[in-house]
Amino acid sequence: MVIVMTADQSTKPEQTPVIGKGRTLYQEFLAEREEILRYKWLESERLGHDIGFDRALMDWIRFHRKDWIKGREPQVTKDKDAAGQK
Repeated sequence: MVIVMTADQSTKPEQTPVIGKGRTLYQEFLAEREEILRYKWLESERLGHDIGFDRALMDWIRFHRKDWIKGREPQVTKDKDAAGQK
C-alpha cells in the first residue's frame, strides 16, 4: 500500500486497509488490544497482583489469540457472502 500525502491532508492517507465489512486494520488492532487488556485484568485479579502488559500480551498470544481469531472469522465470512464474494 502506498500512502500519498498532500499539503492539505498531511495526516490523512488516501487509502485505509479494510477488512471484512467496513472494518479497518486499525479497528481490528483496537479489538485485539482490548482483549489483551481484558486478559491482563482477569489474570491480575486471579493471581492477586498486576502481571504487566508484556506478560499479558505474550500469554494471550500463546494461549488465546488463535481461538479469538477463529471466533471472528465467521463474521468476516458472512460479510463476504453478503457481498457475493468468496
